[in-house]
Amino acid sequence: MEAPAPARKGNLGSVTTRWFGTAAIVSVGMVAGGYLLGDGLLRAKEAERSVTVRGLAERDVTADLATWTISYSASATDLGEAQGKVRSDTQAIEAFFAGLGFPESALQPTGANVSSYTNRGVTTYTVRQRLSLRTNDIARAQKAVARQFDLVSRGVFLEEGSGMSYTFTRLNDIKPEMVAEATKNARASAQQFAEDSGAGVGPIKDATQGYFSIDARDGVGGGWGKSDSPYKKVRVVTTVNFNLD
Repeated sequence: MEAPAPARKGNLGSVTTRWFGTAAIVSVGMVAGGYLLGDGLLRAKEAERSVTVRGLAERDVTADLATWTISYSASATDLGEAQGKVRSDTQAIEAFFAGLGFPESALQPTGANVSSYTNRGVTTYTVRQRLSLRTNDIARAQKAVARQFDLVSRGVFLEEGSGMSYTFTRLNDIKPEMVAEATKNARASAQQFAEDSGAGVGPIKDATQGYFSIDARDGVGGGWGKSDSPYKKVRVVTTVNFNLD
């Protein structure tokens, strides 16, 4: 029987070399992959270092537009009589505003209607008229609404809803300053948070501007015998996300 042929040293060395080479490549790949993964996680963690806060800005303003829709009516069993009473009331209203110094163009008719109902064979007609006052003279408008019962004393029946309404129309003029103020307020809040957590406030990551609201400064008015307030409070809230150093 022939003895088995001895292993060739050259082939064995070649296989061993290839095995160690492959292992080395895998090891280097694992090390590199682990480094990249760790570095990626570190960068992701750093990217999460941020704080989201809200900033508030408020501004007291005075309305620059006053509108007053005056509704009045007259009822009678004769349509011509009801119409005559409404014409008389219209003249009384025009004289009232002229006496307060309003130009004739400030008062305009905005609508009229006639209704009727019959009770036990008697038909009653009601004629309604609406006039609208529109002015930028806020002080004069306030004086007019304060004396509205002078119209009642002249025989004019003011219907419910005849109240003065004040509007602030210059919001765009103060928007930039208020947004800047709200952002500054938000940064101050973020700074306090950062100090408490041992960090620093970096640049803005992203931000969202809230909507502007305009409300009566001293409560809500309106309704018969009352009026809205010309003194308004403008308010805006911004949401800002700051990076932390």
